Amino acid sequence: MLSERPRGGKPATATPGTQENPMGRFIAFLYGLASYAVFFATFLYAIGFVSGLGVPKTIDTGTVVPMAQACIANLLLMSVFAVQHSVMARKPFKQWWTQFVPASVERSTYVLFSSLALVLLFWQWRPMPALVWQVADPHIAMAVTGLSFAGWLIVLTSTFLINHFELFGLHQVASNLAGRAMPAPRFRTPLYYRFVRHPLYLGFIIAFWAAPTMTAGRLLFAAVTTAYIVVGILLEERDLVALFGDDYRRYKNRVSMLVPWRKSA
Repeated sequence: MLSERPRGGKPATATPGTQENPMGRFIAFLYGLASYAVFFATFLYAIGFVSGLGVPKTIDTGTVVPMAQACIANLLLMSVFAVQHSVMARKPFKQWWTQFVPASVERSTYVLFSSLALVLLFWQWRPMPALVWQVADPHIAMAVTGLSFAGWLIVLTSTFLINHFELFGLHQVASNLAGRAMPAPRFRTPLYYRFVRHPLYLGFIIAFWAAPTMTAGRLLFAAVTTAYIVVGILLEERDLVALFGDDYRRYKNRVSMLVPWRKSA
């Protein structure tokens, strides 16, 4: 759902504001705020969409079409998000992209485009209501739902542990508005990061798979997003090794990737 860069984010490439007038910096700040607002609304909707609670359209509601047609449409929607989310996160794309957009709003633009790709997915998702499993006991079903919400809580708190406002572009536009450079990245492993290298992604996996009622549509969503998360981790860890060097290599040897009680190779 979002690209995690734990322990400090990407290095600053230039002093913000040096090539923008005060009005341009203020507009960039408003743009960053608007992008963050779109993200946060999308994140809240995503919780309801996956859990089936509190939103007008969920993963299991909407017009039912033949299974093959729904599967193809949903795979295309997830592919749109995956391509956008992965390509825009890569360093070569950022170097090309910042020739056209100010560096101060590069992260905000990435966040905005990711949010819009998710909005498209929510809007056009085709339900696949065939039942895979269902927890009959209401108490167990409630506990499973609670576990799903715990996953979402892990996602949100993980972002604050590594710098929520930098992850979603607000820190960059605020520093740009003040004419300050972004601080240099520091390697840190706060709280969850002492037990798994990617608690944010672990939270997503828990949220997607902890379902008292698992339909074919939710199973497809959970399986594809989990596969994408694993691929995303491999790409991201390559960048983190390049950024933090031996510090991150030692961290990989010491802390498991996603499962707290299993040592990484």
